[in-house]
Amino acid sequence: MKIAVLASEVLPFAKTGGLADVVGALPLALQYCGQEVIVIMPRYKCVTDSKFKINRVSEDISFSVIGKDLKVYFIENSSYFARDGLYGDKNGDYKDNLERFSFFCRRALDLLKEINYPADILHLHDWQASLIPVYLKNIYAAKGFYSRMKCVLTIHNTGYQGIFEKEKFAKLGLSWDLFGINGLEFYGKVNLLKGGIIFSDFINTVSPTYAKEIQTKDFGFGLDGLLRERKEVLSGILNGLDYSVWDPMVDKFIIQNFSAETLESKVFNKEDLQKRCGLPLNKDIPVLGIVSRLAEQKGFDVLAEALSKLCKMGLQLVILGTGDLKYHQILKNASEKYPGVISLNLKFDDPLAHKIYAGSDIFLMPSKYEPCGLGQLISLRYGTIPLVFKTGGLNDTINAKNGFLFSDYSKDGLLRALDHALLVFKNKAKWACLMTNAMNCNFSWSISAGKYIKLYAKARAR
Repeated sequence: MKIAVLASEVLPFAKTGGLADVVGALPLALQYCGQEVIVIMPRYKCVTDSKFKINRVSEDISFSVIGKDLKVYFIENSSYFARDGLYGDKNGDYKDNLERFSFFCRRALDLLKEINYPADILHLHDWQASLIPVYLKNIYAAKGFYSRMKCVLTIHNTGYQGIFEKEKFAKLGLSWDLFGINGLEFYGKVNLLKGGIIFSDFINTVSPTYAKEIQTKDFGFGLDGLLRERKEVLSGILNGLDYSVWDPMVDKFIIQNFSAETLESKVFNKEDLQKRCGLPLNKDIPVLGIVSRLAEQKGFDVLAEALSKLCKMGLQLVILGTGDLKYHQILKNASEKYPGVISLNLKFDDPLAHKIYAGSDIFLMPSKYEPCGLGQLISLRYGTIPLVFKTGGLNDTINAKNGFLFSDYSKDGLLRALDHALLVFKNKAKWACLMTNAMNCNFSWSISAGKYIKLYAKARAR
């Protein structure tokens, strides 16, 4: 099949979150499975000739290559994309994001014809690419080149929908007939993600559980009714993990490489982490690791309530990340109150992240909701046992054989699960079994790619 993947950010060129990781890895996995793939994204200010080998196609189109020969095409427009941020700056979202990404969507469709790439499948990601099926079905499909193209829309997080004032609708170049309950209208405003959901042939999200959750009021953010209407073409496929980046056998950031067969070597990474974080050296004290955005969605509301009791449970806690100032202050106060127990690192530090995954005993991820989650997949690979809230992708990847889950989203629910985990930690045989099970889990992109190929085939036959 010919597949065009269209997204607003792609690793290694531009990234604000997990979307870039997915779109940087999935096309390569699809290509490895024998599919013909290209990627299309905006060319932001950060995509420079000094950083990447850029090839010119036309006045406003260029491309670079990832993997062996996978082309990533860049759509250029200096007035829209030559900015420091991808979607906004310190003052908030850019006011012209509707114009920026509607331009991207239409220019991407035109580009397909210019390079003679009659894609079977257009794989779109999030609200920034959601106008593509709207334009395709209402404007482009009548043109022979586009008539057989099918759209698959992946929703990474329903909390982000691309909502704009009604007055902006005229800038889309669409008939006002599409501004209504069966179109892009959403409580008197324009909702780009809604348009993508209505006009895409298939919709998926990044875990099976999250696909069910977004059909509920709590997780649908106003689109749950529409998603229930389209449930026959809605599914969930777990994101994969790039095992070439996250591999304890070859990881250059950790002091001692190890595998499931040499688990005894993991202890050297624990000692190194304790040294690095100024914590007492003791291999028998359980070390809890957190690598996260510090926000309520990530469970820091219940963690903050549990901190005082948690710090008296005979453990050490290493936290890496930035986020809401509220939680910065709460965690600062706790680290000052419990020296030798909490190591707080309010920053982005990739080498330290690797050390935390490799050196911790337990990886704490109490997210209130988590469409897929990456941290728990990484920690499994490093034999660090996840303790997670039962939601989204966390529910789909963690079970009693490889970690700990709690279903009561509260301080007490978290502490009960942690108390149980610490009890199991004392049983070295049981803990070693958990670690082995964790490291033997396989969440590679090749598995996810195979599921996407089956979904594309369904869309193609629709």
